[in-house]
Amino acid sequence: MEAIKRRMNALRIEADESASKVDELSAKVKTLEQETLSKEQEITSLQHKNSVLEQEVEKLERLHGEAKAAADESAQHGTQNEGLTRKLQLLEEEAEENEKNLRETNEKLRQTDVKAGHYERKVQALEAARDQWETKYEEMAKKYGDTKKELDDFVAEIGNI
Repeated sequence: MEAIKRRMNALRIEADESASKVDELSAKVKTLEQETLSKEQEITSLQHKNSVLEQEVEKLERLHGEAKAAADESAQHGTQNEGLTRKLQLLEEEAEENEKNLRETNEKLRQTDVKAGHYERKVQALEAARDQWETKYEEMAKKYGDTKKELDDFVAEIGNI
């Protein structure tokens, strides 16, 4: 009888621990889902920024081409040539800076994709762990019910004696 009580107490403790673990894992899943949403928003923002930078690079390349053509046409005009050359240099520097920004943005986007994949795998692993805990909890609840029924039957049998 005392062994059954100890077994029941042990089962209760294990069921309580399982419920705590399920709650903890559910909280972790929520946190990871929020982080994933945040990362997805950051990806969308970076994709938009990337698109804007690509448009600006195209504009700058067009301006660069126009500036070069103007510089070639005005080669015989010394002062105009110097001004256009300076403008061309500035546009090239701006284009290089924009290309650098574009590369950095693309790298951040790639890193974000890698992190998103990592977090997706983490979420999947946590969901699998949660499912295992739920299954274990259900098994323990069934064992608890079976043990309780056995105890009740045993008590009824003792009562009949």
